Amino acid sequence: MKFCKKYQEYMQRQDKKLPGLGFKKLKKILKNCRRDALSKKDVHGVLDIQTCPQHCSVCDGTFFPSLLKEMSDVVGCFNDRAQKLLELHLASGFRKYFIWFKGKLQGSHVALVQEGKDLVNYALINAIAIRKILKKYDKVHVSKQGQAFRSQAQSMHIEILQSPWLCELMAFHINLRETKAKSGMAPALFEDCFLTFNDGKPFLSCELFDSVKLDIDLTCSICLDTVFDPVSLTCGHIFCYMCACSAASVTIVNGLKAAEPKEKCPLCREAGVYEGFVHLDELSILLKRSCREYWEERLRTERAERVRQAKEHWESECRAFIGV
Repeated sequence: MKFCKKYQEYMQRQDKKLPGLGFKKLKKILKNCRRDALSKKDVHGVLDIQTCPQHCSVCDGTFFPSLLKEMSDVVGCFNDRAQKLLELHLASGFRKYFIWFKGKLQGSHVALVQEGKDLVNYALINAIAIRKILKKYDKVHVSKQGQAFRSQAQSMHIEILQSPWLCELMAFHINLRETKAKSGMAPALFEDCFLTFNDGKPFLSCELFDSVKLDIDLTCSICLDTVFDPVSLTCGHIFCYMCACSAASVTIVNGLKAAEPKEKCPLCREAGVYEGFVHLDELSILLKRSCREYWEERLRTERAERVRQAKEHWESECRAFIGV
């Protein structure tokens, strides 16, 4: 079955109306673009079999704006629903019931798990759709403009595989699977998410539709160790919270919210990525369970460092207050 048909059938099966790509419409734009190019003849009256030019104003004027809006809608919907689901899962007591009531959500723990699985499927099949339609564009235009657009989408933070909530959902499923396994219950969960170790380095892996294999490196590029108290910046890169504070030139007392807009990600050098950071709580739980000895040792050293920074901060505040 062609992917276009598979994608349409998948989106039609969803109980809730979710934003998606107009895959058929976008393919039609490219098909018409190619047909127009093929209908032209060269100076000798021979049919020109060249594909559409690299920069086609008609094609680009409809294809890229449509794709940009659809990608933005998909990522916005995914982030919003994933965030609400994970907030509910991590909440406890009265707060959990309050969130259920506020969101007018009804269901059981099984429904919560199924919602998470559906969201992962939704994210990955749309990632495949985006990749395939951009590959189709490059084939028609004999260019790399589709690849350039994908880089642009990453810089605009509308690349769905870049979303921190996808990483959190993957950790969410692994955590639930391990919890159920320990309780002796059959893990009727998403089986294609794994925490793996390659040469001692941890990776979060997910596979779907035999087309996309997602590997998220869980090594902090600053301390070169497994991320501790992990956070994701808006550019999608993951660091230890304390390492990110150091890179942003802020103390642990002030936190990442105090980072200046000019401060850049240590990896991609993009500015203004600290304010919208996301604490990866599910990932933190997963790594704490899987790397217990490392986690306890790192907790001791970080606790001492936090105390030292807090002491220096308040001593500085006191000196400033008394005018010393």
